[in-house]
Amino acid sequence: MTARVLVVDDQAVVRDGLVLLLGLLPEIEVVGSASDGETALRMVAGHRPDVVLMDLRMPRMNGVEATRRIRAEFPGTQVVVLTTYTDDESVFAALRAGARGFLTKSADAEEIARAVAAVMNGDAQLDPGVQRRLLSTVTGDVAGDIAGGATGHATAPPPAPSRRRSREVSGPALPGDPAPGPPPDGLTRREAEVLRLVARGLSNAEIAATLFVSEATVKTHINNLFAKAGLRDRAQAVAYAYRTGLARPGDA
Repeated sequence: MTARVLVVDDQAVVRDGLVLLLGLLPEIEVVGSASDGETALRMVAGHRPDVVLMDLRMPRMNGVEATRRIRAEFPGTQVVVLTTYTDDESVFAALRAGARGFLTKSADAEEIARAVAAVMNGDAQLDPGVQRRLLSTVTGDVAGDIAGGATGHATAPPPAPSRRRSREVSGPALPGDPAPGPPPDGLTRREAEVLRLVARGLSNAEIAATLFVSEATVKTHINNLFAKAGLRDRAQAVAYAYRTGLARPGDA
């Protein structure tokens, strides 16, 4: 299946280079390019691309606001951020706005193509360095909560409200052990197991191989646990897993 992609970047040399690079990939069709968020929004309305490659710092409307508007008005279009900025504020703002992917501009054509394919398949794709920082921040928040609730630092994207308040989990546990008692929010044991593997950064195919089930079964478990816990994407799922004790620092 060919992915229809819109490129958004305020630097003409970067924008034109991406259009040329992606145009060489058989699985991607570049439907257009834009130099700012306002233009991007109009082009999404006109072309309805599958994926937008979005820069963050742009005139008139920045990438975060453009992402938020696109995801709200055109939910069939996914957003992959492609930027030089990887500070916590930029990462979390983009993910909260609805971006399903976050890559740096050092990414090559294959990495971009994988991210486009992943978000079209309902998965998330984060730059490895960004993912490590996200996990570090989340696990730091969990440690602070256990120690007494430190505040004032950046936090990972909060999970959407669920129908029931998740049970707080405390007490020692070995890395990789499930949280004691039943999983929160009505998750089954298998769904909790899948969620722990998602928090470790495994893809659906890797989870299927680990659990000796089909990839379709993994997708079903993920869809079910997202619905039960009120989660939107894998980034929120990682935060949720650590905050509820289903995953712990040092899990491997």
